[in-house]
Amino acid sequence: MNKTKWIYWIATGLLCLGYLAGAVMYTFAHDMVADMFPKLGYPVYLTYLLPIVKVLGPVAILSRYSVALSDLAYAGMFFHLPLAFSAHVTSGQPGWQPAVIMFVLLLVSFFTQNAARKPQSPYAGTRFGAAS
Repeated sequence: MNKTKWIYWIATGLLCLGYLAGAVMYTFAHDMVADMFPKLGYPVYLTYLLPIVKVLGPVAILSRYSVALSDLAYAGMFFHLPLAFSAHVTSGQPGWQPAVIMFVLLLVSFFTQNAARKPQSPYAGTRFGAAS
């Protein structure tokens, strides 16, 4: 396995673990999360939807059942993470650091996926080489 494949799998594994850990927190510490959401400027009902999405996104990326679905999961994360960062920073609440780390992992995972996975994503480019 070449270096780019290792980078892809490590970044993707950490990204997916982070999202799954978030789903666990939203589920098992729901009262804490529900108290925090209004302070961040978001409605509480999202605390019921986000754990589902935080599981489905990693499943779509890891299973790669459909490249389009995988790319859609990446896109959802691409918008979710900056919004999470912004909400934490503007509200003065702690917790913006994981959003930054996860965003970096997301970018690394997305742009190295074609070197490690088949079929190829038409949006990730071929800068890091194609899957062999």
